Amino acid sequence: MKDFKGQLAFITGGASGAGFGQAKVFGRAGADIVIADVRAEAIDKALAELKAEGIKAHGIVLDIMDRAAYAKAADEVEAVFGRAPTILSNTAGVNSFGPIENTTYDDFDWIIGVNLNGVINGMVTFVPRMIASGKPGHIVTVSSLGGFMGSALAGPYSAAKAASVNLMEGYRQGLEKYGIGVSVCTPANIKSNIAEASRIRPAQFGSSGYVENEDSIASLHSIHQHGLEPEKLAEAIKKGIEENALYIIPYPEVREGLEKHFQAIIDSVAPMESDPEGAKQRVEALIAWGRDRTRVFAEGKKEGA
Repeated sequence: MKDFKGQLAFITGGASGAGFGQAKVFGRAGADIVIADVRAEAIDKALAELKAEGIKAHGIVLDIMDRAAYAKAADEVEAVFGRAPTILSNTAGVNSFGPIENTTYDDFDWIIGVNLNGVINGMVTFVPRMIASGKPGHIVTVSSLGGFMGSALAGPYSAAKAASVNLMEGYRQGLEKYGIGVSVCTPANIKSNIAEASRIRPAQFGSSGYVENEDSIASLHSIHQHGLEPEKLAEAIKKGIEENALYIIPYPEVREGLEKHFQAIIDSVAPMESDPEGAKQRVEALIAWGRDRTRVFAEGKKEGA
């Protein structure tokens, strides 16, 4: 996607932080904008700012964990704009820090519910509509650098972000034939209000094993205040969409850590000479299976046509 003019972008978490940065950058480039956010007041404020710049924008209050509400939001987008989005940005996210051994079911359910299930809901809701439109499009999910490695202090968050990276790799393979590109952005630190996520934690997820109070929020703010500016991150995302990049990581300081992490994984792979015949048989079996599955799927589509 080289030209954002005339595109329609649906951005979750679009009323602040990384989501609002994209709303402004994509809007200034000529796209119509839909910002979906759980906070109505934040949407009103964001819309006023976007419209003051002459950006055509619409806001929808949405809990991305609510699948029925997501479907209604998609219907609303098509009712307002007469079409499905050509850009889907899964940006909404929450975090909560604490010792992994203290993590409760509620901690897992909330953090994974937003950071992974929210992405899944966006994909299952909009991908069929984007395919049916017949128009080229692009999907970007804002994951995290934490998605590349585990964390003893952000276990559920890192696990959800790892799954979202993996999911986007799969969707990229599957959607290429429809002219829909897929990217995953893995930020390190963003200048945003994610430090205050615990303040909007739903009551049904109230049993946390972590310490969450004003001091913990202030501590997180001390880190995020030095993060990448949302609009700068959005510019990197826009460039990644234009170049159809799979990974978008505009943080030069993380290269060394990633190299060490993935080199350790590569170094743990057994050498080929340890089992050459077995390796050959396993690869051939996998190729044959893939060929057979492709044939079965193609025949199934013909029968259902």
